[in-house]
Amino acid sequence: MPMPENTSWVILAGGQASRMGGNDKGLVELAGRAMIEHVMDVLKPQTFAITINANRNQERYKAYGTVFGDHIKNYPGPLGGMHAALHHLNDEWIGFVPCDCPKLPVDLVARMTAACQEDTDIAVAHDGEHIQPVVTLLNRRILPKLERFLENGDRKIILLYKQCNMITVDFSDQPGAFVNLNTPEELQQFGQEL
Repeated sequence: MPMPENTSWVILAGGQASRMGGNDKGLVELAGRAMIEHVMDVLKPQTFAITINANRNQERYKAYGTVFGDHIKNYPGPLGGMHAALHHLNDEWIGFVPCDCPKLPVDLVARMTAACQEDTDIAVAHDGEHIQPVVTLLNRRILPKLERFLENGDRKIILLYKQCNMITVDFSDQPGAFVNLNTPEELQQFGQEL
């Protein structure tokens, strides 16, 4: 069973950010700081083990912690980061959050770990309306399934989850926690609200 102290957490910053004009989302400024700093601020009090999955600007990301890139080329999306993490880290339970989600729950790690049972493959955050497929805690036993899935050319994260023993973790009391900023317009609007 996962406990907050025996899970490792990865900030996924490996995407192409096409809707952000190709700018590296984790390094885009929000209220005068890189977006990843806002994510780190929320995660750091919750876990000691934070690494970063990035395929560009790795030197800049190293200022925030250990960085590793995808093993699979051509940006396979979040699954590429998850795949790389399972190869890079030895922990049985590894959690993931996106780099463009600056208001994550302050009890994310505790709630995600508490929800898991021995047979849970993947725990996914749910905001009351939708699952948040990139805010997830998974058991490393899914690696063979994930590798087969990627070898088949599949990229849709939900399809993989349906092949696993997936649970959802209720965060409906914090519906605004999963706002993710994909466009310069959203970034500007959110920055003004901050």
